[in-house]
Amino acid sequence: MIEKRQFYINGAWVDPIQGRDHPVIDPSTEEPCAVISLGGQADTDAAVAAAKAALPGWMATPPAERIALVEKLLAVYQERAEEMAQAMSLEMGAPIDFARANQVGAGTWHLTNFIRAAKEFAFEQPLNDRSPEDRIIYEAVGVAALITPWNWPMNQVTLKVGAAAIAGCTMVLKPSEESPLDAIVFAEMMHAAGFPPGVFNLVNGDGAGVGSQLSAHPDVDMVSFTGSTRAGRLISKAAADTIKRVHLELGGKGANILFDDADDKAVKRGVLHMMQNTGQSCNAPSRMLVQSAIYDKVVDEAAEVASKVTVGPASEQGRHIGPVVNAVQWGKIQDLIQKGIDEGARLVAGGLGRPEGLNKGFFVRPTVFADVTNDMTIAREEIFGPVLSILKFETEEEAVQVANDTPYGLTNYVQTQDGARRNRLARQLRSGMVEMNGKSRSAGSPFGGMKQSGNGREGGVYGLHDFLEVKAVSGWDQGAE
Repeated sequence: MIEKRQFYINGAWVDPIQGRDHPVIDPSTEEPCAVISLGGQADTDAAVAAAKAALPGWMATPPAERIALVEKLLAVYQERAEEMAQAMSLEMGAPIDFARANQVGAGTWHLTNFIRAAKEFAFEQPLNDRSPEDRIIYEAVGVAALITPWNWPMNQVTLKVGAAAIAGCTMVLKPSEESPLDAIVFAEMMHAAGFPPGVFNLVNGDGAGVGSQLSAHPDVDMVSFTGSTRAGRLISKAAADTIKRVHLELGGKGANILFDDADDKAVKRGVLHMMQNTGQSCNAPSRMLVQSAIYDKVVDEAAEVASKVTVGPASEQGRHIGPVVNAVQWGKIQDLIQKGIDEGARLVAGGLGRPEGLNKGFFVRPTVFADVTNDMTIAREEIFGPVLSILKFETEEEAVQVANDTPYGLTNYVQTQDGARRNRLARQLRSGMVEMNGKSRSAGSPFGGMKQSGNGREGGVYGLHDFLEVKAVSGWDQGAE
């Protein structure tokens, strides 16, 4: 049994002041694999106080020195990549090969892109050529509370910590209590990289405890949160009294629109993207909208692709998908699959219960529903599991209307060979991101949504901006620089 009860505060590992034990469950076995402490108000206060005390010195550190420390962090991260992969695989169920390549790889990607963007970013610059005595200064927002989820742990930790550190913010990280082990390893990396005491602090806790305490804390200047829309609402309300900046990356219900001229790999690509990470991605293409002329063919192919997706323990090597994170998620997914059946959707792959041969662990059958209409529960709610809903449309206008008929607005997908149509849909779809014909967004492209998928952007220079205030200065003495 792994025991990790301490918190990282002010450059040292310290015992909790108000801690209580919390078991970490291996979702592949349903057995405890570790025990951590959940902090209380005194632990939150101690971490925030350390971050507040470190803020003036860290803000005054030249950007080049802050960037250099993030470069050291990246080097340490790469050295301990296998340890990080093992931690994430154990705690949240990512198959080990996927954890190595994708879960760990996401952190490497984001830190690399932040370093590149920061080296080209002018933290102080003239207002314009006509105003030589006016300066724009980008400076840190201040003490940032970083609240991260369990589904892509290092993806979200590095997106927040990398940007905050380069911007000059000090921070308190509260990772998900479902996946705390990777964050503890990450805190060790921050220490090894040489960040000054108080710049980075880690307190484990749950949303109702440390999460709420950070959101309402008068000495926290910003909350950057990734998680459910429900929790995002609570954080926004808690933060309102102190008028702190709130950055939210929330849920999604992405539409993947397949026109009758979609390429031959579009269906397989869409199904496998949906099943990746066991469907536990906010940007998953969970609604496949299919033009009527190819609908029957697509349904058959999607069912066949899903039937070949294998499921197994996270510790095993291979290209299978693992379990969902916990019993609550497993039960929610089962309830929504049953709701799909009850509301008249046609089950063409998967269904209720565990896959054959797996009688323990939070495993879900890769599931596909056809003949879904956009008023059905499975088309409205974020399932956060390997469940795909297929809907039929006739015209381009109908596809856009259905795609936009959701409270979410994170990522939509378009599959067509018609370039003019792609461009039209990119403008009309109400989402923070639109990915077309399987082409991934490039390095430094911003991640984020609109509507109830949240606000703010993460990654590259856009991620830096979220942790920076804009200060306008007049009467600047150019000669004194």
